[in-house]
Amino acid sequence: MTRPARRSAASAAGAAGVRAGVPLAAAVLVCAGLAAPARAAENGVGFYLLGGRGPMAGYIPPPGIYVQNDVYYYDGSLGGNRQLPSGGQVLAAVNAQVAADFLTASWVLPAEVLGGNLAVGVILPAGQPQVAADILLNPTQVGPIGGRASDTAFVFGDPVASMALGWHAGNWHWNITGLLNIPVGDYREGEIANLAFHRVAADLSAAVTWLDPASGWEVSAAAGFTFNGTNPVTDYTTGTEFHAEWAVTKMLTKQLSIGIVGYYYDQITGDSGPGARLGPFEGRATALGGTLAYNFALGDTPVSTRIKVYREFDVVHRLEGTAGYFTVAFPLMVMK
Repeated sequence: MTRPARRSAASAAGAAGVRAGVPLAAAVLVCAGLAAPARAAENGVGFYLLGGRGPMAGYIPPPGIYVQNDVYYYDGSLGGNRQLPSGGQVLAAVNAQVAADFLTASWVLPAEVLGGNLAVGVILPAGQPQVAADILLNPTQVGPIGGRASDTAFVFGDPVASMALGWHAGNWHWNITGLLNIPVGDYREGEIANLAFHRVAADLSAAVTWLDPASGWEVSAAAGFTFNGTNPVTDYTTGTEFHAEWAVTKMLTKQLSIGIVGYYYDQITGDSGPGARLGPFEGRATALGGTLAYNFALGDTPVSTRIKVYREFDVVHRLEGTAGYFTVAFPLMVMK
């Protein structure tokens, strides 16, 4: 089904980062941004997947067709007297795990647009969330009444369309990216474990990467805003969300690199609508972690693999936990 790139990573890209030992696949789908549970707003879940970007976030690869697969795992909890809106209900004492897969395909067009490279793509999520929580029947009263419930299912999330426009100048690479959540996934009405959002949402972000091929150092940052529509089932409108991600990595060899990564999230406007039973419910979180990448070739096809692990802290109105990624990326075709 896949076929080798028409030429090697170094000759195909002609980019400093590739010559430094970073293959084309290392920057596949920086335009995608990813979308999946991010633990904020309605359901304690945001459309934009925090930590999905990081190393090489500002880099758009040369014209061609690229594939990326992200295996994602999150384990978090909401303790104390804190509460969370989910599926039209109010939850407390929440423990949640998400194991999901995000398959992304991207096409970097051969023609320049505004002096840069235009990439379009689609992200297809699927996975199994598991949630255990107390369901509160009267959350605004003293001594809330409820019962313990658990829910799990394998579901398909909402597909996400992406578009990015990127530029290069020496060691600098930057892009602007748009994401659109298409609410046609397997939304489970009334359930507390969901991967689909059942609302239109859009994200606009910008990213920059500085890569020094001589020293092997790379610094990247990305920041953006997520704008949410209303879930018609729950009458819940999630507020506008701000997110930022960063990474600093160092190539130890032409194949191996290590680094630190992090993200920050802040909901800047409150939730609203009849379903927002807990009021504005504006969330905030910070996370730090590490990353390890290894690049190799299968024949003439460059392949990039990366592990990222994040630990959250300073969390408000969200689950607090640990997130992990395992990413494999490669080109199906690189245009001459």
